[in-house]
Amino acid sequence: MFIVPIAIIVLFIGIYLWRSYNGIIEREEAVKKTWADVETEYKRRADLIPNLIQVVKGYADFEKSTLIGVQEARSKATSIQVNADNLDDATIEKFQEAQGQLSSALSRLMAVAENYPDLKANNNFMSLQNKLSQIEDAILAQHKIFNGVVEEYNVNLRKFPKNIVASIFGFEEIMSSFDIKKQGYIKAKEGQDEAPEVQF
Repeated sequence: MFIVPIAIIVLFIGIYLWRSYNGIIEREEAVKKTWADVETEYKRRADLIPNLIQVVKGYADFEKSTLIGVQEARSKATSIQVNADNLDDATIEKFQEAQGQLSSALSRLMAVAENYPDLKANNNFMSLQNKLSQIEDAILAQHKIFNGVVEEYNVNLRKFPKNIVASIFGFEEIMSSFDIKKQGYIKAKEGQDEAPEVQF
């Protein structure tokens, strides 16, 4: 007599668990995909830098310390790998710090280039500058998308009763707090909330 209602309740719970689990997985995969998109933009920037340096090197009196600074910052930035399966605060902080140092080095390079009218007029240099500007815009856009997807994932995990499902299956928030000052979310450093203005 009570078997049928109990079976229906168990079936309902099973379906809910299945759907909730799959929903969390879909959001988790969205986080991984958007992180990969962030990394892709940074890789595009890193790949452009050697060409930029080669063009600048053609000007014999260009400040070598500036070029070395860019090369070293690029090397550091590309040496830090972030595993999309484990987006922890410390690794993202190191990654972001290294990328910020590279942005600063590139800004110094562009500032020094202002003193070289022939370099500023070089077609290859202007083309690379335009590409760099586009990439910087894309990086900022991908940051915003990533932050939004992470926020959606975390909010979904905290909602009742999905928080119970998340706990049962061991899902965790990607960062410790929604505080934007925490290093879990990629954020613009102070003064980097807009793409660096690169002028020639």
